[in-house]
Amino acid sequence: MADPSSYRPKPGQIPDSPGVYKFRDEHRRVIYVGKAKSLRQRLANYFQDLAGLHPRTRTMVTTAASVEWTVVATEVEALQLEYSWIKEFDPRFNVKYRDDKSYPYLAVTLNEEYPRVQVMRGAKKKGVRYFGPYGHAWAIRETVDLMLRVFPVRTCSAGVFKNATRTGRPCLLGYIGKCSAPCVGRVTPEEHRELADDFCDFMAGRTGTYIRRLEKDMMAAAEEMEYERAARLRDDVEALKRAMEKSAVVLADATDADLIAVAEDELEAAVQIFHVRGGRVRGQRGWVTDKVEAVDTSGLIEHALQQLYGEETGDSVPKEVLVPALPEDPEAVSQWLADRRGSQVSLRIPQRGDKKDLMVTVQRNAQQALGLHKTKRASDLTTRSRALEEIAEALGLDTAPLRIECFDISHLQGDDVVASMVVFEDGLARKSEYRRFQIKGFEGQDDVRSMHEVIGRRFRRYLQEKERTGEWEESPAVSGAVPAPETAAADGDPFDNEPREDDGRPKRFAYPPQLVVVDGGQPQVAAAKRALDELGIDDIAVCGLAKRLEEVWLPDDDDPVVLPRSSEGLYLLQRVRDEAHRFAITYQRAKRAKRIRSSPLDAVSGLGETRKQALIKHFGSVKKLKQATIDEICEVPGIGRRTAESVAVALASTTPAAPAVNTATGEIIEEDDGGSTS
Repeated sequence: MADPSSYRPKPGQIPDSPGVYKFRDEHRRVIYVGKAKSLRQRLANYFQDLAGLHPRTRTMVTTAASVEWTVVATEVEALQLEYSWIKEFDPRFNVKYRDDKSYPYLAVTLNEEYPRVQVMRGAKKKGVRYFGPYGHAWAIRETVDLMLRVFPVRTCSAGVFKNATRTGRPCLLGYIGKCSAPCVGRVTPEEHRELADDFCDFMAGRTGTYIRRLEKDMMAAAEEMEYERAARLRDDVEALKRAMEKSAVVLADATDADLIAVAEDELEAAVQIFHVRGGRVRGQRGWVTDKVEAVDTSGLIEHALQQLYGEETGDSVPKEVLVPALPEDPEAVSQWLADRRGSQVSLRIPQRGDKKDLMVTVQRNAQQALGLHKTKRASDLTTRSRALEEIAEALGLDTAPLRIECFDISHLQGDDVVASMVVFEDGLARKSEYRRFQIKGFEGQDDVRSMHEVIGRRFRRYLQEKERTGEWEESPAVSGAVPAPETAAADGDPFDNEPREDDGRPKRFAYPPQLVVVDGGQPQVAAAKRALDELGIDDIAVCGLAKRLEEVWLPDDDDPVVLPRSSEGLYLLQRVRDEAHRFAITYQRAKRAKRIRSSPLDAVSGLGETRKQALIKHFGSVKKLKQATIDEICEVPGIGRRTAESVAVALASTTPAAPAVNTATGEIIEEDDGGSTS
C-alpha cells in the first residue's frame, strides 16, 4: 500500500487550469482517469488526510504510485480527452458500463453499392445506418417484413446476391415483390439507393409524408379505375400503419429525444435509455456497472453520456437529452454533445407533462433491470458455488456454509423493536424458514442487547429440539431453559421433505446453520457469539457485515476481513444482509400500522385524525396525554370540554401500559396486551 504523500506533486507545480489527470500504479498501469476545471483544486482533494476520503477513493490513492496530467484549453476538450483515455487505458477504478446483453439493431449498409437491410449486433461500423436497439431480433424482422412491401430493399447476403447475379435469377423475395431485385438489373443502383434512403427516412420518424403520398396515389388509381393498383397501394398503407403501431406515440410533439434513467445502490448501478424519434420509442437499451469509484448520480449520468455518444455523430445524437440529474458541468457536456451532433443539443431534467411521465417509466425499467441483474447473478449455480467457497476461505471455515442464517434488528426511534431471521441454503433464499421476533426482554433501543436476545432465543429452541428428539443428551446448558419464543414463518409453503412435528407441521428450529451473519459490526458480533457461548454451542461460525464500509467482522478480531470488491462471496453476504433488513423493516412497519389502527383515542366519538394529531403534537405522547387534566386537554386548539372529558375517560379505561409515540409524525405506537410474537 503506497503512501499518497510519497508521490504528491510539489506546491505550485499543478496548474490552475482545465485538464485531465491519470493515476498510475507501481507498474505504470493507468488505474484512474479524471477531469477537472481546475487541476490544482481537484488533485488537492486526493492528498488530504486518508480518514477523510471516501473508502473507494482511499483505496485508489493508496494503490497509485504516481499522478500526471495534461492541460487543455476548455472543459469540453477535457471531457473528450477523459473519454478517450478511459477507452484507451480501461482504468480499473473508473466506472465502466457494460451491456447486460447484446442488443440487436436494424441496420442499413449505406456503405455498399446496393444497400442491404439486416439485423446487426456488436460494435457499430462506419457507413452503416442503425435503428434501435430492439429488445428482440424477431421484432426487427416483423417490422422489416411489413415495410418491404413499400420499400423493397435488398435483404440477402453477399453470397446469395452474387449467385443471383451469376445465374440471372432473383431469390424468392424478388418474385413476390418484396425485393426490387437489383441483382438481375430490375432497378439501377441509383434507384435502389433511393429506396434505401426512403426506408431510412421512414424509420427515422418521417412517416407522414410517405403515407400521404401513398394515399394520394391510391385515390388517383381508383379514379382512373386501376383497381388492382389501388388495392395494392391500400395494402401498402395498411402495412406501414401496422409497422408504426409497433411503436406507440409517447410524445405528441414528434420529439427526437433520448431519456436516460439510473437505478443504483451502494455497489452497483443500472442505466436505461429510451430512444424516442418522431414521438415514438424506436429503441431501448440498458447497462449495468460496478461502482468502483466514489460517484453520485450526476457522475453516473455523465459517464453514461460519454459512453452513449462518445462514438456518435450527426443525427445519432438527438436534439434533446432528458436525464434525472445534470452532470457536474452541464454547460460543458451540452457543448460536447452539440459538437458531436453539429447543432444545439438540449440537456435537461423534465419537470412536467408527457416527458416527465415517460421518465418515470424509464426509471421503473432501470429499477427492474438492476433487480434482474442481481437475481441473475444470485441464481447462477457456478457463481453461488464460488461465493460460498470464497466465504469459507475468508472466514477460515472447514467447509462451505451451505446454510446461512442472518439476523437484523429494526425499530422506529427505539419503539416496536423487532428482529428478523432469514435463511439461505446453497446461496438461495429459503423463505419458508424465515422467522421474525419481538424483543421482549427489555424496553428501549439497544441493538446489541436485542441481538443477544434473538440469537439466544433461536438457538435455545434448536437445543430443545435436539433434546426432544434424542439427538443430544441433556446438559446444564439447556436444562431449565426458558420457553422458546413463538415465531411465525414468512410467506412460502414448507417443503414436503422437511422433518415434521407429530401433527405434520414442519419443525421450526430443527436445523443449525454453518454460519450466522448479523447486521452490524464488532458489538453485534460479540453479542451473538456470547449468546452461543452461554448455550454451549461452539460449532457454528459467526460474522457480521457492517453497512458503512461493507467490512466482515469476526469474533475477538480487532480488524475486519476485507473481501475483494469483485468477490462473489461479498455479494452473497450483502444479499443475505439486505434480505434480512427488508424482512425486518417490513414486519416493523406492519406492527406499527397495526398499533396505529388500535389507538385508544379511536374510542372517542367525534375525534378525527386532525384533532388526534393535534393532541399528540401538544403533549408529545399518549402517556403524557393520559396524565393531563381535563383543563390541560382543553388548552389544545379545537378541543372543547366535552371532547376533553371523553378523551380522559377513554384513556383512563385503557391498561396501565403507556404507548409510545413518534413525535415527528404523530403516529401512536401502543404496546400489545399479551400479543404473541410473529
